[in-house]
Amino acid sequence: MTPNVSHLLVVDDDERIRGLLQKFLMRHGFLVTIARDARQARNLLASFEFDLIILDVMMPGEDGISLTQDLRGKLSVPIFLLTARGEIGNRIEGLEAGADDYLVKPFEPKELLLRINVILRRQPTVVAPLVQKSLNLGAVHYDIERAELWQGDKPIRLTLTEAQLMRILAQSPGQAVSREALVGSLNNNHEGQERTVDVQINRLRRKIEQDPREPRYLQTVRGAGYLLKYD
Repeated sequence: MTPNVSHLLVVDDDERIRGLLQKFLMRHGFLVTIARDARQARNLLASFEFDLIILDVMMPGEDGISLTQDLRGKLSVPIFLLTARGEIGNRIEGLEAGADDYLVKPFEPKELLLRINVILRRQPTVVAPLVQKSLNLGAVHYDIERAELWQGDKPIRLTLTEAQLMRILAQSPGQAVSREALVGSLNNNHEGQERTVDVQINRLRRKIEQDPREPRYLQTVRGAGYLLKYD
């Protein structure tokens, strides 16, 4: 994992497309969170900062054009629209709403990747404040830049899901992250995966905590989600 990895939000009501895009973009080094509709996207945007939003136009409820117009009045994050409607009028509507780019389905994933990289390269370079490169969690430490968990000089193996959850939690240590936000960070997202998050958190605790039954570092915050503390 390279440092300062870009965090993308993929919003699409088609579960299969969400999962495929997430896996493809993660293979190319991005941190990817997914949402099934505008409501869930808004909740995630309230919890995290994203470097780019990939947004389906034709969603039930609030559509992608309406969401783009609303977000553009509040956020400067680039927005990339995906749609099955390829007429010139539709593309103009999307761009006038404030989108940075527009791609018609079906599309070649490599073209999407190239266009994403072009948009990200256009963004102004901001000098980031000094931040911690690792978090001490008792007998183990988490390398934020490499997204790796270590005990002394020995790496602790993390599954893909565990690694994704740790990356999300480590973005805001000391602050509770909702289950819904964590669900959006998982692969193959679908309704009812909050239970899956609970299971994966328990597995992480067994790798982090001295006593997983009384967690000190990976805590449950009643009504708010999970919180990663550090020494």
